[in-house]
Amino acid sequence: MREKNPLRQMLWGVVCWGLLLGATPLVAEQAKPPAEIDPQTLDRWAAPYRGWHYYPDHVIPADPKIPGHEGFRNPDVPCVYQLPGQPEKWYMSFIAFDGRGYNSFTAESTDLIHWTKPRLAMGFGKPGEFDHGGCVIGAYLYESYDIKAPRVLKRRDGKFWTLYGCYPRQGGYELRPGYEGVACSEDGLRWQRAKDSPILSVYDPDCQAWEKDCIYQPWLVEHEGRFFNFYNAAQGSKEQTGLAFSTDLLQWKRHPGNPIVRNRPGGYDQEFCSDPKVFRDGDHWTMFYFGVGRGGAHIMVAFSRDLIHWTAHPEPIYKAGGHPADLDAQYAHKISLVYHPPTETFYMYYCACGKKGRGIGLITSKPIAEPKPSQSSPPKKS
Repeated sequence: MREKNPLRQMLWGVVCWGLLLGATPLVAEQAKPPAEIDPQTLDRWAAPYRGWHYYPDHVIPADPKIPGHEGFRNPDVPCVYQLPGQPEKWYMSFIAFDGRGYNSFTAESTDLIHWTKPRLAMGFGKPGEFDHGGCVIGAYLYESYDIKAPRVLKRRDGKFWTLYGCYPRQGGYELRPGYEGVACSEDGLRWQRAKDSPILSVYDPDCQAWEKDCIYQPWLVEHEGRFFNFYNAAQGSKEQTGLAFSTDLLQWKRHPGNPIVRNRPGGYDQEFCSDPKVFRDGDHWTMFYFGVGRGGAHIMVAFSRDLIHWTAHPEPIYKAGGHPADLDAQYAHKISLVYHPPTETFYMYYCACGKKGRGIGLITSKPIAEPKPSQSSPPKKS
């Protein structure tokens, strides 16, 4: 076996990175990472995402009673979106588990609080296929990734698109190894494969050690004609976040500098840095993810100036156990963020696990009134 040359490996990584980003790899400035984001800037950028107000109950309960799919429980991984030409209606995809694996479902709302008409969005793949154990949609191609933009799905080649996480085997919860696929939809409600093989796999030639045991959930960003897939993956019991690139949504290459968000010993993310959600936020990018550490799963935030190099804030923007009704006493994770311009309010949906089981919770940046004839008290502030 030839001895590895560290300098040669480093230079090759720079060249690969430049090629993937469409840069000229021989220009050293284009490969130079930006300066580390200082603590004062981290605090300032994180400040708008603190001080949440609680909605008193799950917006989708632990037993959602989905018609025709009553065996599916424990909703998870919410992701809110809108369809073109429907400004007064929102849709939420979420997953549920029936003992065999995940299916993805979609509900709808006109007020961002009450979600109705749950229906199947994407079910189990065929036996023997990489997604037979279930599909987790929710990494949609949006018209805009601005943090305050409507979450409107974008058509490409006449279809809507999503990346999805999936599992090859039925009979348990996230049976390894996980994969990622790509799906499309004519109406934004029912989804089917756009490619009959995974877009990311633990068997890929560029799969790295940090992700060798399982690949989980993607998040899609389109920027300057390229696609970015932010995803979490596992080596043993540790999960971290990495990045892959594409120009067509079908063929992907990993960033050689992965993982881009790493476990911090002793931190709130010492075990997991998972489920990234990335948005353009003024002159920088903001990533919401969940960390596992210090006795729970917490909602964390990281920032970047170039979509490649990230600095995570050491403190959660929301800690598990904050809800006064103990909805998230165990876990608070896997968020979906929506901005409501008429009230200038952020709605953050998340998987809240606690006193009432696993369901979809809601916290908001301002108090909201219950849009019912008999109004309850506005949500309490954290």
